[in-house]
Amino acid sequence: MKLLVLGSGGREHALAWKLHESQKMDELYCAPGNAGIAQEAECRAVDLTDTKGIVELAKNLRADLTIAGPEAPLVAGVVDEFEREGLGIIGPSKAAARLEGSKIFAKEFMRRHNIPTARFEVAESYENALKALSRFSLPVVIKADGLAAGKGVRIASDHTEAAQALDDFMLQKTLGDAGERVVIEECLSGEETSFIILTDGRGILPLVPTQDHKALLDGDQGPNTGGMGAYSDDSLLSELQHDEIIRSIVAPTLAGMEMEGARYRGFLYFGLMMTVAGPMMLEYNVRLGDPEAQPILMRLRSDLGDLLMAMREGNLATVDVHWSPNPAVCVVLASKGYPGKPEIDKPITGYEAVETLGGVKIFHAGTKLQDHLLLTSGGRVMGVTATAQDLPSAIQRAYAGVSKLQFEGMQYRRDIGAKAQARAPNTVMSRQTRSPRGARQLPGK
Repeated sequence: MKLLVLGSGGREHALAWKLHESQKMDELYCAPGNAGIAQEAECRAVDLTDTKGIVELAKNLRADLTIAGPEAPLVAGVVDEFEREGLGIIGPSKAAARLEGSKIFAKEFMRRHNIPTARFEVAESYENALKALSRFSLPVVIKADGLAAGKGVRIASDHTEAAQALDDFMLQKTLGDAGERVVIEECLSGEETSFIILTDGRGILPLVPTQDHKALLDGDQGPNTGGMGAYSDDSLLSELQHDEIIRSIVAPTLAGMEMEGARYRGFLYFGLMMTVAGPMMLEYNVRLGDPEAQPILMRLRSDLGDLLMAMREGNLATVDVHWSPNPAVCVVLASKGYPGKPEIDKPITGYEAVETLGGVKIFHAGTKLQDHLLLTSGGRVMGVTATAQDLPSAIQRAYAGVSKLQFEGMQYRRDIGAKAQARAPNTVMSRQTRSPRGARQLPGK
């Protein structure tokens, strides 16, 4: 089978790495890829905003199946283009991708289908946004409506910060058209969890739970980013919490999308806040998270090619899925200036030494090879991902890998996974007492 992965980040490197192991795979391509992906797959140039160009590439490569990594081509309708041509692709339609493409659509969808979420108001002008702001207690969350690469959310602790966020988004247009309309919502308290599924519209495969670290600096300080690290460990959710998420959030989301004429197929990311009142929805992503994909795929023991083909053929609920019980941790290394304007073209050293460490893998994001030198080429440069028998050991192993890498201006968080180590023992369930979580049929399907 010939497979094509779309994208150039750490998520796409993790996908290519896992698919490279697949017994189903004969030829593996990635477009446009990066320096690390080029070690796993043959990279081809493509503009990810050009849906017709992507279709032509898949035709020329005779790809049996394409996996869309990032959100932009999905929101632009690349799946619809593929289906019109009878080509296989993993991802939601343009109509279904509105769950991520518009924060306003997503929040109003949650309200229509009684999916638990924070109280919110929509504002389409700066003046109306200021009026809406007065009806919320502080802190308050302000979200740009459109795609913003993880940078369109501000948590404001006072009215000055909130007004500045509205000015940046709506008047200064720091996010372009994405910030023309905003969502203002109450700030929930609890612990964030990333809950991701793969679905063919009838069956669902819940992936192992993860926790992202979105803020740039330790202690969740500084501006929001696309993600500075993530870990996956079964202790994140109890069986009761897992089942409640499926019942109160996942099932009504998929039923609601089908009711509205946009049956959902592909990866679907539920950004959750685990509150004292139960799980509450923060946001949807219509693809695998990044950096969540890296620790998730490190833990996957089943053949990813088999899972994707079962999803494509509508047989997902029948497959057996196997996960490593061991946790995994990803620490993102970013360029100086990120999440603003990153400094690039900085030589990277030490990566050969990391590859000799057991249980550690570097997933490239913003890298390129030029004149036999590995250089930085973006904001998030690499994700050092490690697995071990327990979370403290996985954290130690990941940071041992980080310590061997160097480039000018390198920045990273030093507290990835620290919350888990501080979590009270009675809030978690040990891996030994947890029943396996495989694919399942949705109720009523």
